Amino acid sequence: MTIQVLMPALSPTMTEGFVVAWHKREGDGVKAGEVLVDIETDKAVMEVEATADGVLEHIEHAAGPQAIAVGTVIAVLRDRAAAAQTDPALPTTAQETKPAAPAAPAPRQAVTPLARRLGAELGVQVSELTGSGPSGRVVKADVVKAAEQRPRSPAAPGMLARQEADSRAGAHERPHGSIRRVTAQRLLQSTQTIPHFYLTVDCQLDELLELKAQFDADGTALTLNDFVIAACARALKRVPQANASWSEDSMLLHDSADIAVAVSTPRGLLTPIIFGAHAKGLQATSSEMRALANAARQGSLAPHQYQGGTFSISNLGKWGVQQFTAIINPPQACILAVGAAQARPVVRSRSMAVATVMTCTLSADHRVLDGADAAEFLSQVKMSLEKPVTMLL
Repeated sequence: MTIQVLMPALSPTMTEGFVVAWHKREGDGVKAGEVLVDIETDKAVMEVEATADGVLEHIEHAAGPQAIAVGTVIAVLRDRAAAAQTDPALPTTAQETKPAAPAAPAPRQAVTPLARRLGAELGVQVSELTGSGPSGRVVKADVVKAAEQRPRSPAAPGMLARQEADSRAGAHERPHGSIRRVTAQRLLQSTQTIPHFYLTVDCQLDELLELKAQFDADGTALTLNDFVIAACARALKRVPQANASWSEDSMLLHDSADIAVAVSTPRGLLTPIIFGAHAKGLQATSSEMRALANAARQGSLAPHQYQGGTFSISNLGKWGVQQFTAIINPPQACILAVGAAQARPVVRSRSMAVATVMTCTLSADHRVLDGADAAEFLSQVKMSLEKPVTMLL
């Protein structure tokens, strides 16, 4: 009997995936529960295990940048009984071995998911690399180094002509990854179907920076973004309309402030979520956000860490961006765009002074929020950031 291995749906929004790496070759025995293949979803690279014992008869889709629809056959297994009838030398159970069997294969090389994905894109055999990561793990830098050091193979005449044409045009092709594809689809949907409107406030952060310095002195390193998350969580509970979603039949008012935070990664933009942010202190929020951001950059986010969310934050302050507007992430109704904290002139008691100011712009869905609702939400965020001690109460 043959068993079809299908491209799995590893998240509710997944419609296609990419084969990053096969852990078995055609003809290899497979045990149920063994990792068979690495699949890239719209958010992360995940290991897929075999569901039954058998022999990998045929790989339909090799690793590469080709998008494969969910439900497509990517490989075929034969169960061990059928394999034994065809080739009596094959074991009939996972424990049996062939007569005069060769030495056991070397242990599988430890490779980060991002390194596997990059290796497939650049044509680098990661199994042949010596890893520089912890315990010899192959990391992104090892793959990049191998790609840069490999000799250039001569191109066929037709390929050479195309390369020369591309060079003259000043462009080259880079296939879309799944994250880029899904991001493009969702942002296009958002701009075409959601009536955005925008409100902006300036927040003076001098008191917040003093409080942050106290935490730093005590050995607790907090970021400005940690305070922004906490301020938004409080504001979402005080202005429930901002923590809502539109549906054709009703308004969905969410009880929990589940805040998605945009994280830039080598494979595209990801939005891991701080669930129940309204019930967490600054230190807990900071620790969780740091772990989520690291997992996002390494391609190891689990589905439950990025699915859902009731509100989003996008912070470009580290790049010196003073102000920008962001596109709403449906089905959410709002996203806050956070700029850089900069020294700017301000007026206090009819006199000029210098303060550290950060500009925040709210993009809101006008089907869900009216202008007054959005303004009240922003005023609550501004109050918390300018009087940060209130976030400790």
